[in-house]
Amino acid sequence: MSKILEMNHITKDFPGVRALDDVSFAVEEGEIHCLVGENGAGKSTLMKILSGVYAHDTYKGDVLYKDEIRKFENIKDSENLGIAIINQELALVPEIPVYENVYLGHEMARARFINWNETIRESKKHLEKVGLHINPTVPTKSLNIGQRQLIEIAKALSKQAKVIIFDEPTSSLNDEESMNLLKLIKQLKKEGITSIMISHKLKEVIEVADTATVLRDGKVITTLKKEKDEIKQRAMVKAMVGRDIKNVFPDHTDKSKDETILEARNINAYNRMARRQVVKDASFKLKRGEVLGVAGLMGAGRTELALSVFGNPLGYDVSGEVDINGKNVDFSHPKNVIDRGVAYVSEDRKGNGLILMQDVKENISLANLKGISKGPFINEHEEVVVAEKYRKDLKIKTPSVEQRVRNLSGGNQQKVSLAKWLYSDPKILILDEPTRGIDVGAKYEIYTLINDFVERGLSIILISSELSEVISMSDRIIVMNEGKIAGELSREEATQEKIMTLAVE
Repeated sequence: MSKILEMNHITKDFPGVRALDDVSFAVEEGEIHCLVGENGAGKSTLMKILSGVYAHDTYKGDVLYKDEIRKFENIKDSENLGIAIINQELALVPEIPVYENVYLGHEMARARFINWNETIRESKKHLEKVGLHINPTVPTKSLNIGQRQLIEIAKALSKQAKVIIFDEPTSSLNDEESMNLLKLIKQLKKEGITSIMISHKLKEVIEVADTATVLRDGKVITTLKKEKDEIKQRAMVKAMVGRDIKNVFPDHTDKSKDETILEARNINAYNRMARRQVVKDASFKLKRGEVLGVAGLMGAGRTELALSVFGNPLGYDVSGEVDINGKNVDFSHPKNVIDRGVAYVSEDRKGNGLILMQDVKENISLANLKGISKGPFINEHEEVVVAEKYRKDLKIKTPSVEQRVRNLSGGNQQKVSLAKWLYSDPKILILDEPTRGIDVGAKYEIYTLINDFVERGLSIILISSELSEVISMSDRIIVMNEGKIAGELSREEATQEKIMTLAVE
């Protein structure tokens, strides 16, 4: 195979931090090349340079595509050459129909008129290719984050790209959906399309990669080849973190007590926008000091159930009852539930978890301003002290707590979102995909924190699409299927096969 692109001696600086330090990177035509590394290693930055998100005059070094130096001014320049990027941060317009998003920016027009019927037909083909069997005329905002991720992939396919960059493409998908996407990437390879995939899921890298390049602290550490049998989990982990991590999950001991801290009864939720019932007569109990896992396929109602109990911030029609510490709670508004010691870490950190234009300290204090206030005034010194504590405890990589959150890597943004709710001193913590888009080293840190929280008596609801995660970290697991709780499994009896059986039958 010949090289389709090269990136030579790339150096990129942001305020207070060097994101890439003399990085050289090459991709063979028709291969699947994976980029791995811890949060902040420079993976997404490197790909944003390749795709034109960062213009050529903002970095040092050369980008070669088909043996010619390219100086992209913007993303349109790279797309015109056949390079498409699917960012981890979704770039869809929620208010318009799905088919318009699929062809947004490259509309199917003749003369000055868009052929909407053809657009709908063609978008449906691309949606079905990525396994999203929906009516393309539905509003994009009626779909959950995992479905929106698939729309982004369909959008890239509609551009007839020769090189597709996937930035954490399976981060919102469950195991079955992730495997279907990996099959699609392999099929694209057979069709001559080159894929570059950023992923923290090393099993996926092992599954699909022809080549894997490991970055750490903005530098290339090693490049591994499948043909040489080099792409192995331990080798990648050691290169990523500079040390061996023998166990992906720390030991977890059941600390739960018989006391029920939260009980939800007969929860129903109707999504008016999508015109469908998203939660159906769901009841469950959460014990003090317990980690209750919530599993199920994408669209099964896991997030919708959690949001309903958290006070329904999305505006669904919700009914049922919620008791906290044995007392009935008015859960019609999030404030009522937050005041009773419940916190919710959203799966959509950019849309719902953080204010990207604000800095780290302002985001961390956001859910508990009274904790740093005296009367109507915020104690700015105390705000910095609090932020520094969580920066240290959660190992948030930032040059300063006054750094804007939008300048952090996705994983560090997730840690800030977690810190925000931890500062509210919750008794019940709902974690919705807490390790989405987080590398293996940072995942271990989050898992260790979860163990620390239950040691201190917190109760946790853990929603996860990764079956190994929900099995390893939960004391008890409920499985959702089409809005209903299909069954419950103890830690001892839970297996991936049993969970999937409940999720699909």
